[in-house]
Amino acid sequence: MNQDTWTYLLAAGIPAALLVAVSTVLVRRRGDKAEADDAAPTTTVAEPPTAEAAAERESVQTPGKPVADASVDELAPLPTDEELDVPATPGDLDIQLEKPAPVEGRFARLRGRLARSGSPLGTRLLAVLSRDHLTEDDWDELEETLLLADVGAGPTGDLIDALRTRVRVEGLKDPAAVRAALREQLIALVDPSLDRSLNLAPGTAPDGTPTPAVLLVVGVNGTGKTTTVGKLARVLVAEDKSVVLGAADTFRAAAADQLETWGSRVGVPTVRSDRDGADPAAVAFDAVRTGKASGVDVVLVDTAGRLQNKAGLMDELGKITRVITREAPLSEVLLVLDATTGQNGLNQARVFGEVAGVTGIALTKLDGTAKGGIVVAVQRELGVPVKLVGLGEGPDDLAPFDAADFVDGLLES
Repeated sequence: MNQDTWTYLLAAGIPAALLVAVSTVLVRRRGDKAEADDAAPTTTVAEPPTAEAAAERESVQTPGKPVADASVDELAPLPTDEELDVPATPGDLDIQLEKPAPVEGRFARLRGRLARSGSPLGTRLLAVLSRDHLTEDDWDELEETLLLADVGAGPTGDLIDALRTRVRVEGLKDPAAVRAALREQLIALVDPSLDRSLNLAPGTAPDGTPTPAVLLVVGVNGTGKTTTVGKLARVLVAEDKSVVLGAADTFRAAAADQLETWGSRVGVPTVRSDRDGADPAAVAFDAVRTGKASGVDVVLVDTAGRLQNKAGLMDELGKITRVITREAPLSEVLLVLDATTGQNGLNQARVFGEVAGVTGIALTKLDGTAKGGIVVAVQRELGVPVKLVGLGEGPDDLAPFDAADFVDGLLES
């Protein structure tokens, strides 16, 4: 309260003692507010908008309406509806959430995109194997075709040896028989015996309390990691799972905004930092704690993917893992790889396999210029299965991997 206001109120006959009391209350109120602001948490939960929240905002006092028993500092003009972001019409309160496509049969529906990916693997293998007499040059051509498809030297040698035996022992010449033999050997190479299901079973905290399944998603930026997390949230929602997203990629501009947008489309909240460059481990911890407190089924944590410094990456991912496991055990560590990067993708897989304890692979961009064989190579490299594949840019183009459908897509190319 300034000197002019004080003098005016005294002249109006208001007792000085009352003015002192009012001033003291106002100063204390402002001090309490400043202290609360300083103690505010560094993360926020971005809840999807609800009709109830919008209705509550609509009930705010209308500008110009008298306010009974208002204190001195409350007599300033009230904000307008635009400043309060109150919807102009009741129709704005209708929140239309998207309904993700069913997960069952997704890969079979997307198989045609794999066939149109431009990979010549299936076509070239069948063309050579269908010749009347296979020479050493033909076998060399088959080997070259597999290597160019990123299958890898070890798996290529295994496949060539198996095909040589089948052709020699069974005398294969009929195109249908040749195709059936090739399909059988390719499926064996991809290994259908691997468990490709996501571990979504609830866990138990160190103190014995139940926890949601916690999935940590790692990978280099540019592989489609954050997009894959958003699409995976849709997969889980389609399977009637409740989800919380954790935006622990705090170093890439707009990563949290991108993840929050994915979540809001299907009614999934996102825990994010209120500033750029915040500690990613703290965000991951808050996401797990939020999921635990709200009783959701799954917490999905997105992480940064800076691979310039292997030691720094190891430290950061190690810290995230340690901090998360104080609240809940890790159920899965999914590595997102770009299928078009070939040998570079394998190098990334080696690094993350060493530092992050990868339990499964999500392979993106398999519908582009990918050569297909990367599925075999990366499984051999890490000893863990490909669990998810991205076969398009649509929101529901992430599917659980199926070995037989994958091979059929290659052979239809």
